[in-house]
Amino acid sequence: MAATEIQHYPVSDSDNDSDNGKDELRHTDLEETIFKSYLQLNTENSSSSQPDLSKIKSFLNSSRSGALSCMICLERIRLTDPTWSCYKECYAVFHLICIQSWARQASDLAAARAASRLSTEHFPLAGANAANWNCPKCRVEYSKTLIPSKYLCYCGKTQDPDSDPWILPHSCGEVCERPLKYECGHYCLLLCHPGPCPACPKLVKNRCFCGKIEDVKRCGFKDFTCNRVCEKKLDCGVHRCNVICHQGLCPPCKAKGVYKCQCGKFEQERECFEREFKCENECGKLLGCGKHVCERGCHEGMCGGCPYQGKRSCPCGKRVYEGMPCDTVLPTCGSTCEKMLSCGIHRCPERCHKGSCNETCRTVIIKSCRCGSLRKQVPCHQALACERKCNRGRDCGRHACRRRCCDGDCPPCSEICDRKLRCNNHKCPSPCHRGACAPCPLMVTISCSCGETRFEVPCGTEREQKPPKCPKRCSISPLCRHAPKRKPHKCHYGACPPCRLVCEEEYPCGHNCKLRCHGPEPPPNPEFTLKSKKKKSNRKPECTPGTPCPPCPELVWRSCLGQHIGAEQMMVCSKVKAFSCQNLCGNLLGCTNHYCTKPCHALKSQTSIADRSVRTEPCEECHLPCEKERKLACPHPCPIPCHPGDCSPCKTLIKRSCHCGAMVHVFECTRYNSLPENEQLTIRSCAGHCHRKLLNCSHLCPEKCHPGQCPSPEKCSKKVNVRCRCQNLKKEWLCQDVQAAYISTGCDPKDISKSQFGIGLLPCNSECASKVKAVESALQLRKPKVPESKVTDAEPKVPKRRKRRDQVQEATQVSRLQKIIATVQWFFICILILVAVVAAAYYGYKGLLWLSDWMNEVEERRPRKRFPNI
Repeated sequence: MAATEIQHYPVSDSDNDSDNGKDELRHTDLEETIFKSYLQLNTENSSSSQPDLSKIKSFLNSSRSGALSCMICLERIRLTDPTWSCYKECYAVFHLICIQSWARQASDLAAARAASRLSTEHFPLAGANAANWNCPKCRVEYSKTLIPSKYLCYCGKTQDPDSDPWILPHSCGEVCERPLKYECGHYCLLLCHPGPCPACPKLVKNRCFCGKIEDVKRCGFKDFTCNRVCEKKLDCGVHRCNVICHQGLCPPCKAKGVYKCQCGKFEQERECFEREFKCENECGKLLGCGKHVCERGCHEGMCGGCPYQGKRSCPCGKRVYEGMPCDTVLPTCGSTCEKMLSCGIHRCPERCHKGSCNETCRTVIIKSCRCGSLRKQVPCHQALACERKCNRGRDCGRHACRRRCCDGDCPPCSEICDRKLRCNNHKCPSPCHRGACAPCPLMVTISCSCGETRFEVPCGTEREQKPPKCPKRCSISPLCRHAPKRKPHKCHYGACPPCRLVCEEEYPCGHNCKLRCHGPEPPPNPEFTLKSKKKKSNRKPECTPGTPCPPCPELVWRSCLGQHIGAEQMMVCSKVKAFSCQNLCGNLLGCTNHYCTKPCHALKSQTSIADRSVRTEPCEECHLPCEKERKLACPHPCPIPCHPGDCSPCKTLIKRSCHCGAMVHVFECTRYNSLPENEQLTIRSCAGHCHRKLLNCSHLCPEKCHPGQCPSPEKCSKKVNVRCRCQNLKKEWLCQDVQAAYISTGCDPKDISKSQFGIGLLPCNSECASKVKAVESALQLRKPKVPESKVTDAEPKVPKRRKRRDQVQEATQVSRLQKIIATVQWFFICILILVAVVAAAYYGYKGLLWLSDWMNEVEERRPRKRFPNI
């Protein structure tokens, strides 16, 4: 990395410095000064050194931005505060006072915990050896003697370093000279700095892992591979390694072959590194005595001498036999075995025997449980434990032991602490412990949007930090529709500022959105966790970025469901809803004759695309009878209900009599009324003689059936009998002559009845008077005589049935004495019945009492039979 490349790191705000330009120049000079000696040796391979310096640069950015914080107290580390940094792994910086308090509490707690577990009488140095403390971040262990007591610079050479504005804070400004990693023998060439030392930049000659190629490499990365096949001889001494040049030992030889076991009896195909193996069979070779065989398993080399030769003893070892042949069975001595059993306290009580003694000691002894609350006689091999639970608190001080039969050495608490750490973001994942929890070891990276300016702070302090400022232009392209119109802005922390142009998005209704742009915004980088402090405003935003446009707020006129004129209402465009004006619908019904009388409602033909959700309702159905006038003069109403168009032809059958009334004709109404009047008269004629009587007489019309009155009724040519008043004289006249005679006398022929027509027109003569007298005398003789009534005093007749009924009633009548006797008999019968009922109830009740007493006696006798001794 060139020295000029480091100048691209921008400067963020600081609490103590007000002049950002001077502060940026000063820290750029510090970086050039610190890395100068290192870069001079590493100009050839600057890219490989960049990861080595990233940790140091992160510490520098945090320090110069004022974001360096103590993980214990979560307070900022000022330029003049005494500090201590972990020099083993994490290189985190803490306040000196905070780390001293942390180390003392941790070491005292560890010592007390160890002293409670181990007895100080037997282990007097146990508490002192266990009094160690850990780094709050990386948890690397330090001894109690390494508790910091002095304020040293990063490299540890200078005590209480001065605060020089041209030197890195908490640094001595001299060369670090700490030994580099991998123990290469070189020292750090940077000026006193925080963080780990970079890899050694010096160039040395070194060979690859397999030793074939020699090359010049940086001392910190001198070990390298040539990417060729290793070809070193493997452990077998026959095959070579076929792996690419690698670090460390070569892998086992995988070449396969057929190999014999150690005794040489069994062959098997195995890999080369497993070529030496033992089979599962016994050796079986004859020993030197020639009588016994080797009982050892598969082995290599000689089997050795016979174990039964020479000096031999009995199984218990008390009696020794010398000079016994190896094939002779060794006898037992007969004494007690007395070998130590597995318990380590008692000895075997059996007689001398072959084989092993019993593994379990069955001697009964008095044992105490671990907690000492129970003593009992049990076999020696049996462990004794009581059911008492230990109520002592564990070393965490929060939970009880609760272990059964605890001997006082309570185990460490296995619960998770789960207390909230001081960062207020995480919980303690350690086992439950006494004292304060370890600080949160996580670091939070605060960076600008492009990532050029960044620094790390302990978790929990990110809210107190100021976001970094970057002079570069923001590279995030806006996502809203105003991207071509928006002005560019500088690189920033978090999300891009919102667009302040008017949205002007067109609604489906045709209006445009007049709010501030609320299109999607690029999300902030998820690794940026800093949240800037802003006062909460009670003013609600018009809309949230990334959300669709709110409903259209324009005011529009809206007609009712039936689209009646003058019934419109003004509504918000997005809240337009269908409404009914409650007037009559007024739409023409399907019959096209009447109008809908329902309240205002929507029809399918009236709903637009925007009102598809409105529930349409058809107009009512017309059930009125048809009231149209038919084209032809027809008295019959239309039988079909009210309908559109013309009515159908009337099919009603009508009766029309002929002109004379002698016959009735049946016609279809439409066919009859469609004919002209003369044709109607023609078809109504019966074509026979007219059956109507003439006007002046009772004779029928001589003409054929014709309409209107009969012609010339005074010229009737029918013959009529004419008589005198006494009707003795009789003559035949023509009807027209009779009418003329009546007219001449001043009478109207119409007024003459049929029975008197023609009577009295002839004058009477002498014969008429004598004939009248003879008739009267004959009539007098025909009158009947009235008989005289005879008065008799006879009694009225009585019917036979009535007489018989009276006789039966007289026979059934009895005397008064007989009635009294019958009454007394009924009285005695009722008394007898009552006495019988009372006696039955009394003796029945007695019987029930007797039955109950008998059953009680039976019940009392039963237990005496079953249990006679009771």
